Amino acid sequence: MVSKLLIFSALFSLALAKPTARSMKVRESRQNVPAGFVRTGAAAPDTELKLRIALVQSDPEGLVDALYAVSTPGSASYGEHLSKEEVEKFVTPTAQSSEAVDAWLQQVGLSATAISPAGDWLSVSVPVSKANEIFDADFAVYTHSETGKQAIRTMSYSIPDALEGHLDFVHPTISFPSPKGLRPVISTPDNLQNRAIEPLATCSTTAVTPACIQSIYGIPSTKATQKTNGLGVSGFIDQFANSADLKTFLSKFRTDLAGTTFALQTLDGGSNSQTPSQAGIEANLDIQYTVGVASGVPVTFISVGNNFQDGDLGGFLDIINFLLGESNPPQVLTTSYGDNESDISRSLANNLCNAYAQLGARGTSILFASGDGGVSGGQSQSCTKFVPTFPSGCPFMTSVGATQLTSSSGAETAATFSSGGFSNYFGIPSYQSSVVSSYLSSIGSTNSGKFNTSGRAFPDVAAIGVDLEIVVDGRTETVDGTSCSSPVFSSVISLINDALIAEGKSPLGFLNPFLYANPSAFNDITTGDNPGCNTNGFKAAKGWDPVTGLGTPNFAKLKAAAGV
Repeated sequence: MVSKLLIFSALFSLALAKPTARSMKVRESRQNVPAGFVRTGAAAPDTELKLRIALVQSDPEGLVDALYAVSTPGSASYGEHLSKEEVEKFVTPTAQSSEAVDAWLQQVGLSATAISPAGDWLSVSVPVSKANEIFDADFAVYTHSETGKQAIRTMSYSIPDALEGHLDFVHPTISFPSPKGLRPVISTPDNLQNRAIEPLATCSTTAVTPACIQSIYGIPSTKATQKTNGLGVSGFIDQFANSADLKTFLSKFRTDLAGTTFALQTLDGGSNSQTPSQAGIEANLDIQYTVGVASGVPVTFISVGNNFQDGDLGGFLDIINFLLGESNPPQVLTTSYGDNESDISRSLANNLCNAYAQLGARGTSILFASGDGGVSGGQSQSCTKFVPTFPSGCPFMTSVGATQLTSSSGAETAATFSSGGFSNYFGIPSYQSSVVSSYLSSIGSTNSGKFNTSGRAFPDVAAIGVDLEIVVDGRTETVDGTSCSSPVFSSVISLINDALIAEGKSPLGFLNPFLYANPSAFNDITTGDNPGCNTNGFKAAKGWDPVTGLGTPNFAKLKAAAGV
């Protein structure tokens, strides 16, 4: 009781003091406005801002330790995934932190709503004038010259000294929105030609179907049997998965799965229109190549609407908090969207990465397409230094690059668009330190100074990503991109999980320690590169490389490595 009174008293004094007199500390700042944005004037004082406040989590280091303990082969706790309640203990703010932030909010006249299961994220609405005052900020209107997109942001903000160690950061403040919004990572989504291509029994360099993928990776076509096994497919930016198109796709390429469909979950006002003309290329691709390759595994399309609680993250954090709130989240989650790491602040990136750690500790494998810009980011762009993508730089998820066929026999080479490189925010995790060191030694001074040699490296693995046949609005078309690769690799993991669950064993969960411990379970891709930034980028090489990772899956070997 005494500590509560002291906190309340100190914060009451701070709240009543003038901004210049308060004891404040800069929490975050940035030196330069992101490229393309210009300040176009002060924000109107009465404009309402929807700010999110992240509280300091109680034991994030303990969470990471627990994640590795249940995810590392050979660990005494391997496979003993944590419950919802066990995970929340690591991230729920201490009573002292919650009381300190609550007392301060009361004194500045703000009311907050918890927007995460553990209560470590709060949402508040505040006019610009008050936000400037209580955070010693200068919220202004910034406009993107090319797109005209506007955002109200500040170049720095401060918090009271008394909240140091309790309030982690405030968002959106110094993070700027991506001018083009959250992007699916498809290389050829526009002007697709209608093609009438029959199902292929073997692979072709001009058409990839589920049968081709099963052939080159040894994936069985026998149906999974475990109904408790689940594969989640993320959907964003009003990309809708069309059931009629899936039916047509299966009738062409997986007649044995005729009648198979998918479940739907929604959040943030999400929906899944079945109007044929609103069928999304990305959504259809992801659904068709999970249902069509992960034979019989229950697939759920998780549609995230535009009523975001996480601001500029575009629903990336919202979908994880949504799944963390479930008693039984899916064992695999695949996402084919992304952005560039530099578009968000380090604090925000770290918080989202820790959310992946929470879901991974629960037993979910989180996979993302690495991006389609080679070394120039999520999509090809002008640059002088290599651009890492996000969230591929986070060490607690699995980044999937892309390959393409060089012959009908199934030989593969790196896809030139396959994003890969090194994070500027996260260091090299122990599970990949050896292979990354070997690769860096092999390239010597090539591209020296253009990337962070001490950063977490990506992608981790790869899968076919060129000329995949899909059905959109009743038409058969082809697409390229790491968007193709992530659902394919996720399907492999889901089928292995089916076998594990059938034997009463735990699903694989966070994959990376297991994957890097079994490099021989991959088809090593040693040719190709991922150019960008006026360079040839990185070269594929023997062993791990920042184009195709460890390589593409050999189903039988991966399944054996998993112990089934």
